[in-house]
Amino acid sequence: MARVRKNTASRAQRAPRSESRPHWTELTDAGLLDLRFCDLDLELRDSELATRVEVLYDELAQRGLKFRPHCWLSTEWFSPDGVPGFAIPFYLAHPRLMALEHRQMQEVEGGTERECMQLLRHEAAHALDSAFGVHRRADWRETFGAWTTPYVRHYRPKPYSKRFVRHLDRWYAQSHPAEDFAETFAVWLDPSSRWRARYKDWPAIAKLRYVNRAMREIAGKRPSVRSREQVEPLSELKTTLREYYQRKRKRYGAEVIHSYDRDLSRLFTPRDFEDASESAAEFLRRAQPRIRFLVARSTGEAAHAIDRVLSDMIRRSVALDLVLARKRLASQRRATQRVARHAAKYIEKGYHQFAR
Repeated sequence: MARVRKNTASRAQRAPRSESRPHWTELTDAGLLDLRFCDLDLELRDSELATRVEVLYDELAQRGLKFRPHCWLSTEWFSPDGVPGFAIPFYLAHPRLMALEHRQMQEVEGGTERECMQLLRHEAAHALDSAFGVHRRADWRETFGAWTTPYVRHYRPKPYSKRFVRHLDRWYAQSHPAEDFAETFAVWLDPSSRWRARYKDWPAIAKLRYVNRAMREIAGKRPSVRSREQVEPLSELKTTLREYYQRKRKRYGAEVIHSYDRDLSRLFTPRDFEDASESAAEFLRRAQPRIRFLVARSTGEAAHAIDRVLSDMIRRSVALDLVLARKRLASQRRATQRVARHAAKYIEKGYHQFAR
């Protein structure tokens, strides 16, 4: 992770500035995208995020932990190695930016209170590890694996495995030992998780019990690393939002989306407002069991992986407003087979794998 100079801004719970609407809230998306991050003049303490960070601090206190990770706004969720704090994405600091994020990426990670708290607990685990160095313990390695294991661009989870807790989407605990620890810590910290009951018959209970023991050992202790460094804070970023989203869309699979759009446009046709044909999305949902069977037979892939590809195809067919042409209604079996062949191709190319 690239580092920038230290920024010693004070904590999220400082008194908010006087309320006023940012000048950019009335801009069109095009105008907003031309702004630089540093021009947004955003402060975490002025947003709902400050309240949620305080909830996180309360949860840590209830567990007897004196550790309070410092938080700052940046472009993504991340906790840099060696820094006992973490960044929160800028768009969560204002509804106008959340709306832009949704239009640019079709989703808002952390956009609901529940998901935001899940991510705060997860990132707090990474920050706590930097503060206390728990991954250097031999029993940590025995429980979670080697912290030095290289991260991979894609991972293929086992959805039915009970060796890992289930917290963030896409079975994220399975992506790396450090993420396994962070997800386990997040479940342990969540006051509503009832982890002892939920996981009592799962092998993952051993990891939760380990976290419970390890946190009791450091309860009441001050962290050995107390840096307040902020890496890539929003106030220092000269990149425009347009440049950021161009890179982000490319990183999160613009080429994959292009492949879906090209092939779906060949399989189906654009909607003619005088044509009452079934929508492509409706057809795909109705034919999904048969398509899943055909793809599984040809590739040997698990149903959940096939369903991920089909879900992506359905989402793109809705965005393109495609329909099954009347002339193909009489040959739905053939249409199903054609879709299955394309889905199998996407499986072979790894479109079903989860990117980090």
